Amino acid sequence: MQTWSLVSICVLLGVVVRWGVSLNSYSGAGKPPMFGDYEAQRHWQEVTSNLPLQEWYFNTTDNDLNYWGLDYPPLTAYHSWICAYVAKIINPDWVELHKSRGYESLTHKLFMRTTVLVADLLIYIPAVVFYCLYLTDGSSKKKVSTLLCFLLYPGLILIDYGHFQYNGVSLGFALWGVLALGLGWDVSGSMAFSLALNYKQMELYHALPFFCYLLGKCIKAGPMGRGLFLLVRIAATVLATFALCWLPFLSDPSQALQVVRRIFPVARGLFEDKVANTWCSLNTLIKIRSIMSGDSQLYLSLACTLLAVLPSCFRLLTKPTFWHFKLALVNSSLAFFLFSYQVHEKSILLAALPVCLLLNDLPLIAIWFLQASTFSMLPLFLKDGLLVPYVVTSLAFLFFSLYLLSALDHCSEDELRMGAYNKLLVFLPKLDLACIVRWKFYVSVAVMAVLSIVSVALVPPPHLPDLFPVLVSTTAFLHFFGTFVYFNVVQFSEPPSRKSQKKSN
Repeated sequence: MQTWSLVSICVLLGVVVRWGVSLNSYSGAGKPPMFGDYEAQRHWQEVTSNLPLQEWYFNTTDNDLNYWGLDYPPLTAYHSWICAYVAKIINPDWVELHKSRGYESLTHKLFMRTTVLVADLLIYIPAVVFYCLYLTDGSSKKKVSTLLCFLLYPGLILIDYGHFQYNGVSLGFALWGVLALGLGWDVSGSMAFSLALNYKQMELYHALPFFCYLLGKCIKAGPMGRGLFLLVRIAATVLATFALCWLPFLSDPSQALQVVRRIFPVARGLFEDKVANTWCSLNTLIKIRSIMSGDSQLYLSLACTLLAVLPSCFRLLTKPTFWHFKLALVNSSLAFFLFSYQVHEKSILLAALPVCLLLNDLPLIAIWFLQASTFSMLPLFLKDGLLVPYVVTSLAFLFFSLYLLSALDHCSEDELRMGAYNKLLVFLPKLDLACIVRWKFYVSVAVMAVLSIVSVALVPPPHLPDLFPVLVSTTAFLHFFGTFVYFNVVQFSEPPSRKSQKKSN
């Protein structure tokens, strides 16, 4: 009973922080003619509530796709339609066709912010609670501490409640999938992840680990016996879930093809903004987009992504344990973020979710990465007027997570799973890797703090207007690439024993 009281307090604190951030500005506030992501979500409500379903993804006189046209899978469109249905009851002006473009008011802002919170309370937050209570090791106090840190991760809060998006829906469905697989409910987990994919196509970042984990379990159970039966059930569940989500578009093949074209655009180029991935960072030295054709960039990106993700997935396929599954989720999502085509800075949230799953297992590394992921989106937060919530939530997360999870106390070589590094560096003198990691963490936090202050306080030279965003993205890229290498090495080393886990807890 006491545990659930503490859980309730954690959830309440998570809601209070979210609502506090929502009182601030949002993407594109008062910036015509396109405004920003806030207007994109509102416009999708306008389109889905006023036009027939057959026109949602097509360019028509009433649906200009150049003005925030729908480019997410059907489940996002249905969610927009539900929100629009409620909006029409409260104030039809919010979603009136054409006339509501750029609509901004305090009451509408309150409505839009509430829709995000309701979605989180229904999908994301319950999944976090059940994961931390049932799939993390340690005492009740350790589980509750992990829960609070999970809920206070600033990156997701600042994007969904500041910038304005509904990432909690797709990430929540994916987390329900992870939770179900961890409890042995493979069919339910497959359905939950299929819903995540049908809400946001970027969930493909997590698709290969789900596929390899389930396939590995089926092979291990016996390819012609119980394993085959499980595989058939999973395949039928996935196909049925996709069919239900796409049913209104399947009557006409051109409808389904148009939706696919909208959710997988390839005409935008290798990258756009200053994002902390390989291609944008490499572009400071080699102008890839100038020396390679668009098709060559696409093939290069595809090849590098596959090469980066395959070792981790092959390891998972041969050792389909839940520990390897969590590590593969991190490695796959980071491989996609670092090397795939047309990555947005907000996509780092797809890597942040599986790292949150490891807060209890590898607290220092997880906290370090989550702090860097929030820092990587600093230029976007400054553009949206979210400096104060960025500073407050980042400092609060850093303090509470380090204190509650005792991250700096539990960072021996064994607890950091760095035994494999000693084997790899056998030709070097014996190093105190734990001490090195600790000092690198201190230096990293200091660098992120300095760059955050400099980005706000100083004006860049006229001939280098993007100096600070480039420094932020390059610094974050180094963190992400280092994390990617670390988790791959950990996945190919021996999993932690139950004895060492209990000792660290």
